[in-house]
Amino acid sequence: MADRRNRCNQILLLAYQSFGLVFGDLSISPLYVYKCTFYGGLKHHQTEDTIFGAFSLIFWTITLLSLIKYMVFVLSADDNGEGGIFALYALLCRHARFSLLPNQQAADEEISTYYGPGDASRNLPGSAFKSLIERNKRSKTALLVLVLVGTSMVITIGVLTPAISVSSSIDGLVAKTSLKHSTVVMIACALLVGLFVLQHRGTNKVAFLFAPIMILWLLIIATVGVYNIVTWNPSVYKALSPYYIYVFFRDTGIDGWLSLGGILLCITGTEAIFAELGQFTATSIRFAFCCVVYPCLVLQYMGQAAFLSKNFSALPSSFYSSIPDPFFWPVLMMAMLAAMVASQAVIFATFSIVKQCYALGCFPRVKIVHKPRWVLGQIYIPEINWVVMILTLTVTICFQDTRHIAFAFGLACMTLAFVTTWLMPLIINFVWNRNIVFSVLFILFFGTIELVFVASALVKIPKGGWITLLLSLFFTFITYVWHYGSRKKYLCDQHNKVPMKSILSLGPSLGIIKVPGMGLIYTELASGVPATFTHFITNLPAFYQVVVFVCCKTVPIPYVPQKERYLIGRIGPKTYRMYRCIIRAGYKDVNKDGDDFEDELVMSIAEFIQLESEGYGGSNTDRSIDGRLAVVKASNKFGTRLSRSISEANIAGSSRSQTTVTNSKSPALLRLRAEYEQELPRLSMRRMFQFRPMDTKFRQPQVKEELFDLVNAKDAEVAYIVGHGHVKAKRNSVFVKRLVINVAYSFLRKNCRSPGVMLNIPHICLIKVGMNYYL
Repeated sequence: MADRRNRCNQILLLAYQSFGLVFGDLSISPLYVYKCTFYGGLKHHQTEDTIFGAFSLIFWTITLLSLIKYMVFVLSADDNGEGGIFALYALLCRHARFSLLPNQQAADEEISTYYGPGDASRNLPGSAFKSLIERNKRSKTALLVLVLVGTSMVITIGVLTPAISVSSSIDGLVAKTSLKHSTVVMIACALLVGLFVLQHRGTNKVAFLFAPIMILWLLIIATVGVYNIVTWNPSVYKALSPYYIYVFFRDTGIDGWLSLGGILLCITGTEAIFAELGQFTATSIRFAFCCVVYPCLVLQYMGQAAFLSKNFSALPSSFYSSIPDPFFWPVLMMAMLAAMVASQAVIFATFSIVKQCYALGCFPRVKIVHKPRWVLGQIYIPEINWVVMILTLTVTICFQDTRHIAFAFGLACMTLAFVTTWLMPLIINFVWNRNIVFSVLFILFFGTIELVFVASALVKIPKGGWITLLLSLFFTFITYVWHYGSRKKYLCDQHNKVPMKSILSLGPSLGIIKVPGMGLIYTELASGVPATFTHFITNLPAFYQVVVFVCCKTVPIPYVPQKERYLIGRIGPKTYRMYRCIIRAGYKDVNKDGDDFEDELVMSIAEFIQLESEGYGGSNTDRSIDGRLAVVKASNKFGTRLSRSISEANIAGSSRSQTTVTNSKSPALLRLRAEYEQELPRLSMRRMFQFRPMDTKFRQPQVKEELFDLVNAKDAEVAYIVGHGHVKAKRNSVFVKRLVINVAYSFLRKNCRSPGVMLNIPHICLIKVGMNYYL
């Protein structure tokens, strides 16, 4: 009984918090739906039946698409609790061979969160349709392009939502005051600039206000709706019947179909509900929507219809005109606050989708910021923030009429919903293992409805919809070009990797001089020796005594448990001191800093050495060329036999070094020391700690010797070796490929963040190896 009560309390708490992050965009739609619907030829059909028909369309659109499609079906297609367009794609990639991501291994399927609880789909025979898509590369590419189109629509929505939300919220000033429209636009721009400038500070200090603001807003608009129903036309409830939809199209004809571009605005923001699912639960979101959001929106739209049925002249400013005069200013202030909250939620969703897109190799490298005091999952991307701000301000200033922004916004939202509708049948068939008949019924029912809306929205392209096409094509081009170039580069790396036999035939010294320290060679390859390493030792025949090939890869799941993140293996015999470390992360994981990584890496390799000595390492790695990889967990049955201690020698050495430099009269040395301390301020503190093997008896003396070598190498120096490539298309490539690789992809590589920044590598420890790639 107590567990059931706690569960109910948890659902209520999550439902309360969801108002501030999930329902903002959907809740402010009443500001502009009716004035965008009665635009063009429909404004000449000013009859009660037309108003009732428009409301009936709004009611059934929200009911069928927002309530039934998303609340019943789409929210159930979560990826370990996460939602969004990439969650659907990740589900498909795990349950079928649809992925075009490199570095996929069979060991990834053993991650505890790879398949859901009770998921037996991997043991079921594949259908002919599934096999057809898996064998056809063009089908997999088409699926990826479809997902990238949806992703570009999310970013486009991130540009348009702040513009339409803030502009519509203060549109009432034009109707109620003598302010010029240009002045209102400047006020909107000032609010937008403030919103984007404050993004880097996070929302942890004010996030507790978001939910009360949105709840109060919903209650206010519902109250206004009830007031208008009672005051103006109580018989408006009859419009709940779909009969009025028939009357609407019978009386308005082609004008009624064209008005659907305004009707669809009532469900804008529904996709954001699914995208933000990971912050809450499907049960809590369904509870909040069905008990509060849905009835409040229906009452508000019904109230506006009742008001407009008796006040046809108020159509250009239907929302603010329907508000009683004594409550105008409080409602205006609440509308502005609700618009800011809705914009903040969409900006956060934009950061999140870009991060996921980058993690899956479909977006250029950008700086991803996550501060410890921020809520889990909240990130900030400076480049995206400023680009979206500039685009939002441009749209706000250039489109003086908010209805044109609304038409562009509606096209983006409906296109995104249409993409989700096309992905859901694949989920029903391949993930839920339902008969293909259910997939066909889903796409026929919801796809037909949305296709009608999309067709109507496309007619609005000359009246603002062109900006959606322009932005979506731009972002889709960037994402696909980056994916195409990165995949070609990976295939080139894989083709040019050096055979292990040729490396190991050189002996333990590899024919080079070994110096104290540990060299971490970053590569995208999960097997073999990258050409970066051989290129380095060919030009400089010296390297560190311990070599670790590090591969950072993304697995198509939201999060990889920390204890399953490191996959460690050995390359060659034990005397070579060469290891392979594959670090697996989910598409929503956030990287840790470099200091923690070094410690975790050394501890993981030490654990692998002990596992191997106890017979858990798989095959005899002394006989293997590239030994088997083992998942190294932080809490295994052996426990680590390394401990951290303060090194007095390092402290003394650090003090001596500091005295020598400080007493020096050379300005150059003083300047170098200042730059050194600024570059890595925690280096001295990190070097104060060192690992040492615990006083434990080992079955094999070689194990203790290997652990000592590992510890000494880590204490001596840790260097990060990263390839710095120059990419060009082959001379015999077709013109389009040369244009994409030599111009577009090369431009993106030169103007994005460097790999060292993305991997949190200290610059003072970074070594770049120049490489030429001919794709």
